Order: sequence, then C-alpha cells, then structure tokens
Amino acid sequence: MVPDKNEDKPKLLSGGNPQIPKGEGDAPVQDYIAAMPDWKQSIGRRLDALIDDDGWFLSFRCYTQYVQVQFFKGTSLDPMPPKASKHGEVRYLDLREDDDLDEKQLRLWIAQASKLPGEKM
Repeated sequence: MVPDKNEDKPKLLSGGNPQIPKGEGDAPVQDYIAAMPDWKQSIGRRLDALIDDDGWFLSFRCYTQYVQVQFFKGTSLDPMPPKASKHGEVRYLDLREDDDLDEKQLRLWIAQASKLPGEKM
C-alpha cells in the first residue's frame, strides 16, 4: 500500500480552516499557521509577526474568502474594528487575499487589546 502523502497534514475544515489539536503556547499557533492554505498562510504569518504580547485577546481563523481576526474585547478598542458580532464585546476584521493590510491600525488594535483583561480558558 502506498502511503498517503496528506496523512501527516492537518484536516482542513469548511472554508479551509485547519483542524489543529488544542494546546497552549506558541507551538499550536505555529502548527495552525503552517497548515493554513494558500494565500491565507502569508496573512497568518504577518499577523503572528505583529502579535508580540502574551495573553489571549484575539484569534484568527480561515474562511473560504477571507481570514477573520476576532478581537475578544473589540468594542473597547478605538476605533472599533469594522465588523460587529452577535457576541457582546467581540468585533471582527476580515482580511481578503488582495486587501492591503493596514499594519499600523492592526498594531494599534493589538496594543490596545493586549492591555485589556484577557479571556479565560
């Protein structure tokens, strides 16, 4: 039997979102980014490079057409990220393949978000 070369790769869920085992620290984050498909991986790497702080104050995930950044306390950021959520304080930023990444604004949101109380796991 010929081994499946995709055997070691994480399963991609709907929208190309990699299924990575839960964990703490940087290793699962790096595994997730490495498994992000196509152009989404470069966005994941750029986001990771912008996030210096420890704590859990945002997340990002893959959808078919975009990578979505979720700020857990997004309503406390000034200005607020553009997309509302049905979850109280959460705000989103959707990044599409051809979007210009406004790193200055992202750095400001990340700096603000990292100073707010983080989420409990």
